Amino acid sequence: MAAAPVWSVDPRTGKQREQVAVEATAQEVDAAVRAAHEARGALADRTIRAAFLRTAADELQAAKDGLVETADAETALGPVRLTGELARTCYQLRAFADIVDEGAFLDVVINHPDDTATPPIPDLRRYKVALGVVAVYSASNFPFAFSVAGGDTASALAAGCPVVVKSHPDHPALSEYVAKVLRRAAARHDIPEGVVGLVHGFEAGVELIKHPLVAAAGFTGSVRGGRALFDAAAARPVPIPFHGELGSLNPVVVTEAAAAERAEAIGAGLAGSMTLGVGQFCVKPGLVLAPAGAAGDALLKSLTDAVPHTDAGVLLDHRMRDNFVAGVAERAGLPDVDSPVTPGAGGEHTVSAGFLTVPASRLAAEGEHDLLLEECFGPVTVVARYEDEGEVKAVLSRLPGNLTATVQLSEEEAAGQGRGAEILAELTPLAGRVLVNGWPTGVAVAPAQHHGGPYPATTSTSTSVGGTAIERWMRPVAYQNAPEALLPVELRDENPLGLPRRFNGRLER
Repeated sequence: MAAAPVWSVDPRTGKQREQVAVEATAQEVDAAVRAAHEARGALADRTIRAAFLRTAADELQAAKDGLVETADAETALGPVRLTGELARTCYQLRAFADIVDEGAFLDVVINHPDDTATPPIPDLRRYKVALGVVAVYSASNFPFAFSVAGGDTASALAAGCPVVVKSHPDHPALSEYVAKVLRRAAARHDIPEGVVGLVHGFEAGVELIKHPLVAAAGFTGSVRGGRALFDAAAARPVPIPFHGELGSLNPVVVTEAAAAERAEAIGAGLAGSMTLGVGQFCVKPGLVLAPAGAAGDALLKSLTDAVPHTDAGVLLDHRMRDNFVAGVAERAGLPDVDSPVTPGAGGEHTVSAGFLTVPASRLAAEGEHDLLLEECFGPVTVVARYEDEGEVKAVLSRLPGNLTATVQLSEEEAAGQGRGAEILAELTPLAGRVLVNGWPTGVAVAPAQHHGGPYPATTSTSTSVGGTAIERWMRPVAYQNAPEALLPVELRDENPLGLPRRFNGRLER
């Protein structure tokens, strides 16, 4: 039986553009993983590794025009958005190169023997080593930043782990293009091409997670798909870490005082955040707890005025469009749900932004309205009108884990008066990033960033954005009473590499 062809599809028309590749067979997946496994040694030198990451960024930037054109043809995200996303991807690669150069991620700790301690301490030297081949599952909504050269790949390569990427079916031509650029960068440092493998097809993704030489996996996508892979990773004869980002509602709480103080600004800000990128951001605010009464009415008026100014947009593929149209219709049909601006089909290939309202009391207890507590991918949000603080607490207590949670406070509340601190404490268990008087769309690549959260937002406590994302692909190992001559160079007393470390309890930089 012939392998199925992989087509590039134009989301603006739903028509196939060109055949890009064929779906990988089990044998081809095996070959890609084994080639990656054989490339591990070429990443052992940190100097070469950092140089490779910087060259990859340079090569991607040099190919910008072709990459953006290819990405836009397959995603309809537009040249402006895609150019910015590519720049972010290049910045991220260079940031990880800096982390590799610095060396603090190795977490070197050395303890000399101490017979006076209880119990006595032997000679112990600990650092972190790369896990091995990492399987990366590309995201649909970020064809650069969370795909072939995205955060999972960049952080894995920085850790010293080769990768095999399972491409997303929404942008196979771009995936091939980016993989070619990364391999060209690798060749410039005598790193084998197999350091970045690429496979296409659903079955290839299943074979990849089961391969015995795959040591860890990173995923960004749906709850259903991510959970299936997560379960498969755990069911292997040798289970492996699976770092998945599965879905997030990203709740927002607007206090009555904040709504009374700046309803127009909050409504406009919410409209911009929920419709950004046609509502296809993983941190889109999908549930807003807003007060009933005059202050809440003013906020809704602002939102109602702002949302219709958003043009109808194209989603990443027609399956997503169909799911969005069906999903908002099902939600809008629930009792006591209103549609001040009706979301749904904007045309044969587009969708229109809108929002729904519901009394918060409908969400405070289990029932048919639980559908409103599930993520709906696209330009829609649900505004739940609360009567008192008890309803806010009741709804928050029923929410699953999220990537973000936001509170809009008044000036006095932000200064420490009122319930500001209490609301922050209520939101903290729900999310990995808690915002005050901002909007969650936009995830800065910064050392202090955390992009993750309680399940189902992610399947681990790690971040997929920021410098500490590298930690997902490493494990600690300690050597006890090992002769100096046999120790890895990173753990020797003289510290020839000049690494930051903790030496006999003292932090050295």
